[in-house]
Amino acid sequence: MLACRTAFWAVLLFLLQSVTVVAQDVTLTSRDGSVTISGALVGYDGEFYRVDSTYGVLTVDGSGVVCSGPACPDLTAYIAEIRIFGEAQITQRLMPVLIETFAERQGYSALRRVTDDGNFTYALIETASGRESSRFIVRTKSSDEAFADLVAEEADMALSLREVATNEVMAGLEAGIGRLDAHNQSRVLALDAIVPVVAPENPVRGVSLADLSKIVTAELTNWQDLGGVEAPIFLQMPAPGSALATVVAQRLAGNAVLAVQESQRHDPLADLVDIVAKDPFSLGITTLSELGGTRPLPLVDNCGYISTAIADAVKAEDYPLTTPLFLYVPQRRLPAVGRDFLRFTRSPAAQFAIRRAGFVDQALTETPIKNQGNRLSNAIRAAGPGDLGVLQDMMTALDGFNRLSISFRFDGGSAVYDGQSRSNVGLLAQAIEAGLYDGRTLIFVGFSDGEGAADANRKLSMMRANAVRDDLIKQAATADLSRTRLDVLGYGASMPMACDDTDWGRGINRRVEVWVR
Repeated sequence: MLACRTAFWAVLLFLLQSVTVVAQDVTLTSRDGSVTISGALVGYDGEFYRVDSTYGVLTVDGSGVVCSGPACPDLTAYIAEIRIFGEAQITQRLMPVLIETFAERQGYSALRRVTDDGNFTYALIETASGRESSRFIVRTKSSDEAFADLVAEEADMALSLREVATNEVMAGLEAGIGRLDAHNQSRVLALDAIVPVVAPENPVRGVSLADLSKIVTAELTNWQDLGGVEAPIFLQMPAPGSALATVVAQRLAGNAVLAVQESQRHDPLADLVDIVAKDPFSLGITTLSELGGTRPLPLVDNCGYISTAIADAVKAEDYPLTTPLFLYVPQRRLPAVGRDFLRFTRSPAAQFAIRRAGFVDQALTETPIKNQGNRLSNAIRAAGPGDLGVLQDMMTALDGFNRLSISFRFDGGSAVYDGQSRSNVGLLAQAIEAGLYDGRTLIFVGFSDGEGAADANRKLSMMRANAVRDDLIKQAATADLSRTRLDVLGYGASMPMACDDTDWGRGINRRVEVWVR
């Protein structure tokens, strides 16, 4: 380590010999006085300085330099700050539980200070000394604002109900904070789902996604069309401009104009579910984490498949309106408390806190194959020529295995997976590194939608299964893979989970499942 540091300073000395440095905010001088770096202090995390110098932004080990200048931090009174900005659903409901649980696990007491605008800061206090060691500054902002603050380095973490957009990824690259959609800069913090809800006494027992889309665009306006009574449907929706309203518009209306009056828009969601619970003629669009006294409607399709928003279905994306809660970080070193917090978010204690906050956690659970009866009966009913033999082969291969509550879903005709699936790779890799599957066999089982020839779909499903396994091996860098057997199988379109006559049905069918014995 000393040799590397000596070489680093030698290179910098060579570069600085012919440069006249103009005094700026700070000057970092090596302990022997041979090298100086001047520039604007970008940040200090308690260990490393980041300085915008003549040579660009440099990260310098604080133990090897002396800082001088008006912007130098007071090292004896340094308090690490983690700035977390994002959507209210995450900042107001989930982050307090996570931060308080993290503080307790780390041996701190957490003091919450709420500002006039409803935002808050947590001070983490050392129990023994009573000294404030760090702060979590939490601000409620839209996803657009949170990503902009992350790019501008005004935030350390951005929380969003949507994936980062292409233009935001490009802005991050241009700003030098890395690629925000990379697996090491993005993760799913928790899970939720969009759920249609009605009053408990409403006679309707299910709704198709196609009909739900028609309801939100006012093409379907009467309960009689859903098998209910002759009465108008009063649609209750999230407030305009909210991330949930944006996601609903994208997922249910294809960004078409939602036909909802201002009086039928609600913030917070608690107001929405209160209205629906008391009105048998209202239909609400809310989240699984905010059901109140309403009754959720299962989603049905023309083939008779029924999808209910339960925890395992949400974890595996078997429920088509799953909404991940994303966390994004820049490609720079966070203070130690920030790095510890990120590791904590994937711990068993964090998963318990997520459940306590009313969201779906990502703890891996197992379902025996004998409990997969509905899926198997649906597959047999929908089987085409040659599919029954494939199903028999699959049942033989998976005999004695349990299905993990994790899946990987793909774009059509490709082995490119979505944001939740990218995060799932890291989640499973971490479990394997921890030795949770030592002495066991994992099989990655690929499936396709029904478009195209059977042979091509079988090959595509195998390609997807191999892609997941290979990516997992790459990310599980510290695992002893000789202790876990990783196999792949592909069965094409032989076990659909939804009709292939809609985009969302085909999306649900394109997947890799993980089975364990």
